[in-house]
Amino acid sequence: MRRRGVVLTAALTVLLALTACTVSAPATRRPSHSARPSATHTPRALPTATATPTTVGFDKSAHSVDDPNSIWVVVNKARPLNPIDYAPPTLVYPDVTYVNRQPMRPEVADALVAMFRAGKTEAGLDFSVQSAYRSFESQTHVYDDDVARHGQAFADTDTARPGHSEHQTGLAVDISAVPAKCSLDACFGTTQQGEWLSANSWRFGFILRYTQTTVPITGFTYEPWHFRYVGIPLSTELHTEKVQTLEEFFGVPGGTEYH
Repeated sequence: MRRRGVVLTAALTVLLALTACTVSAPATRRPSHSARPSATHTPRALPTATATPTTVGFDKSAHSVDDPNSIWVVVNKARPLNPIDYAPPTLVYPDVTYVNRQPMRPEVADALVAMFRAGKTEAGLDFSVQSAYRSFESQTHVYDDDVARHGQAFADTDTARPGHSEHQTGLAVDISAVPAKCSLDACFGTTQQGEWLSANSWRFGFILRYTQTTVPITGFTYEPWHFRYVGIPLSTELHTEKVQTLEEFFGVPGGTEYH
């Protein structure tokens, strides 16, 4: 027993010596990720045709769906803007062709210029802005005119009441073809411009907001000319997951009745 104890003691001594050498050896460090330039300091560039890859566990809380300043705000018949007479703090006029010269938010303008440029380069197509931002007062005039012409029941399927319109957020753009064809009409969806936009707008952060099959959810009739800016990450996620409406994606109320 004593001899075995001597052997074990010697072995333990060697092991402790090796451990001490390992501990004292300097560790090799990898470069810290914090040394990379912060994304917040990168100047904003025009959106490109390459969409942001979809990631597992998309963060639906990255932007508010209630704040009218958020690019993800969801406004419909059940969800009025708050405040109801909201106006975007900054509006610009991008260098594009207009039918009605109306401004839009800067991020929308950048994306729209890139999208129109791609449509021209890739398919030889030209576009114009039919309408963009409309104030609470302007939307009141549009809605009242529709009611006067067609009655309130029809108007409520066709035109948003003031405070319930995406145009009031500065994030929505009505697009028409150049030369004009089927402007603000369902047949725009069958034009070359309408088909190209339907297939490619997501690449630039836009979604076709009011489709033929989503009327019970969005509350509005098919408008193949109405595109809503939500940013490339969300438009890519919606495209990849084949989700057509913001209401379904975020699980918020919609429908055909005003609340």
